[in-house]
Amino acid sequence: MQEFKKIIERELALGPDISIINLIDQLIRHASAVFASDIHIDPNERALRVRFRVDGVLEDFYTLPKSIHSEVISRIKVLSNLRTDEHNAAQDGRFRSIIDSGSVDLRISIVPTYHGENAVMRLLSDRMDNFTLETLGFSGPNQNRILSAVKKQNGMILVTGPTGSGKTTTLYTLIKTMNSKDISIVTIEDPIEYAVEGVEQIQVNSRSGLTFANGLRSILRQDPNVIMVGEIRDTETAGISVNSALTGHLLLSTLHTNDASTTLPRLLDMKIEPFLIASTVSIAIGQRLVRKICKGCKEQKALTKEERKRLAEVIPEEILKDTKDFYKGRGCSACNGTGYRRRMVIAEVLPVTENVRKAILGKASAAEIRAIAEEEGMVTMLSDGLLKAILGETTVEEVLRVTHE
Repeated sequence: MQEFKKIIERELALGPDISIINLIDQLIRHASAVFASDIHIDPNERALRVRFRVDGVLEDFYTLPKSIHSEVISRIKVLSNLRTDEHNAAQDGRFRSIIDSGSVDLRISIVPTYHGENAVMRLLSDRMDNFTLETLGFSGPNQNRILSAVKKQNGMILVTGPTGSGKTTTLYTLIKTMNSKDISIVTIEDPIEYAVEGVEQIQVNSRSGLTFANGLRSILRQDPNVIMVGEIRDTETAGISVNSALTGHLLLSTLHTNDASTTLPRLLDMKIEPFLIASTVSIAIGQRLVRKICKGCKEQKALTKEERKRLAEVIPEEILKDTKDFYKGRGCSACNGTGYRRRMVIAEVLPVTENVRKAILGKASAAEIRAIAEEEGMVTMLSDGLLKAILGETTVEEVLRVTHE
């Protein structure tokens, strides 16, 4: 990726003759080439700091002179159809950029700060067309459980995890799996992240009263087979979602909980009756994203006695006992010296079986539901991640970082 740095540094060396249009264009191209999800342009007292969020981690890439601050922000505003004369209010916009590998949609947020306006550009590329459950990182058994739930004509499939854990990408991948001319798929999202051909996508608009709950009511009059709700945020949306799943629709959505087993009690907190949860939820998927070891600098790493002792405190003995070596990335130009390149899912998939239904009806805790699921063969998120570390796909440190162990 050195060619991008050379082009941008050559542009910055032009001083007063710099082309801001070319500068912004090259920043977007570079960010897209390294699979960055966001570009942060933050002003401080003396300069503009440009960082890319690559594989979930912010990295410094460029320092721009403070003298071009207003021109950089103005150019982004022009592209996004925002007001260039407004400097004291937050503004949100969107535009599409054509690059060598295709096109990339950018969602823009500009906010006034102590040292002037900053800009954060979220890159929404069309690369999700290539995603499958396998390429996302789901194990074979977990793929089978998910696809079994997708084949049903009703019920709820819930994907859970914190912000930035890949929930929306998983939902889009499932929709792509189901998308065919003989079924109607309607989504309500905030915002619409990817355009999917053949799917009716509705954007939430709170100003006009189009909320998740109101939009979901309208969708039910659209004769859909499959409904995707971007997120279940409140009791009203939860109630309509459950009723939709109960009346012959397959409903997909996300929830903000830590793991799969917490998803079911969370619906109880949203005032959903236990018998409704037990009869509608088909499967709960808990997931995180971990960075993959860079293939260009991957090497074996022998564990010391001290490291093995520390790992034994957090890793189940049955996983650790036959493992002598793990792997790591040494760091190279391809991964910008991080040792990691791209990301994958680590997940736990909890099917709502007869025993789980009985536990829900008895208002069991998340811990009790988890214990039942594990007895029935559910592999926990931590174990799924550690198995991938043993296979050399990621590192133990990375798995423990995202699972907060």
